[in-house]
Amino acid sequence: MTISLRQAAGELLVVGLGGTELTGLERAWLKLVRPGGVILFKRNIVDAAQTRALLDEATGVCAPRCVRCVDVEGGTVNRLRDALAPLPSAQAVGAAMRDLHKPTLAREFGELIARAVKVFGFNTTLAPVVDLALPEAAEVLGSRPPGANAQDVIAFARAFFAGLAAQGVVGCGKHFPGLGGATGDTHFVTPEIARTWQQIWNEDLVPYRELHAEMPMVMMNHAAYPATPGGNRPASASDFWITKVLRKRIGYRGIILSDDLEMGGILKFLPVEEAAIAAVRAGSDLLEICHSAELILRSYEALVAEAERSAVFRKLLLERARSTARMRARLYAKPAPRALTAKQLDALRAQILKFRDRVAASEAAAIDPRAAAPAEIS
Repeated sequence: MTISLRQAAGELLVVGLGGTELTGLERAWLKLVRPGGVILFKRNIVDAAQTRALLDEATGVCAPRCVRCVDVEGGTVNRLRDALAPLPSAQAVGAAMRDLHKPTLAREFGELIARAVKVFGFNTTLAPVVDLALPEAAEVLGSRPPGANAQDVIAFARAFFAGLAAQGVVGCGKHFPGLGGATGDTHFVTPEIARTWQQIWNEDLVPYRELHAEMPMVMMNHAAYPATPGGNRPASASDFWITKVLRKRIGYRGIILSDDLEMGGILKFLPVEEAAIAAVRAGSDLLEICHSAELILRSYEALVAEAERSAVFRKLLLERARSTARMRARLYAKPAPRALTAKQLDALRAQILKFRDRVAASEAAAIDPRAAAPAEIS
């Protein structure tokens, strides 16, 4: 497959949009960049018909078989809450699985989320969170992790991924190598997580070690782990974490996605141009840039310029674009399903609300994050 440097750089980007319709400026830069995917947020979503139309127009000029993704984890992170229905948190569902001895709840949860995102035209939900619900991060992660120990997280995530797969939707394990020990929010700062390599390998990484073959996608976080060989470098820009640990030691073969490169956790460490280049060098396949057209274009041009300057990076960029295109073609081979009728949409909403009621007691006890970052509310 012949591919230009500009095409390769664009295909490694997953980009955000400003509103509920494309602007003339967005149409122009989308045609220039031709990204590998689009991510939408609450600010972009009114209803299913409008969202499908927005996605269809935006992805019409993207790379073939592109990612159409959204964050629908349940609980506090649910971009479809207002347009469809609130969902229980992963923590509440995990607790209900254990309290009610119903291990199938997480699969049912995954299937409901998959059906919901498909209605709106998405092929990927950036879920589940497989961080451990440790005390240190309780106020940062809130009700997002499904359990406090690896085995509880694995039980939830395995069933959740199976539910997504049954509906033909791609999921994403996050946030590698684990935010369970984070006391700061990566939207604003680069947390320095004090856990040792032994703790991380034997606890935080166990869900990835057990489930890596069932995870179509893994998201890298922007935290640093100074007590490990990764040092003070954010994991999203770290060859140690991405290539040496995730790819080689764990043996992961799916798509590796950076968390949003607009977040403070990475931008306080590197300018966005350097962050994009570092993430590709470290081993990432796709780079999220969720809001700013300026930062999207700066990252795109930086990747092209570095490939023109360095023969080594040029080879890396072209090979990464080709391999990522092959993975996207495999994951997104089927066309988007047809839209639901109003009656079918109402029936799905009723099913979601009924499911939420079944786990409401557990959800009431969950902790909400102490701060809602723009990326989590817009």
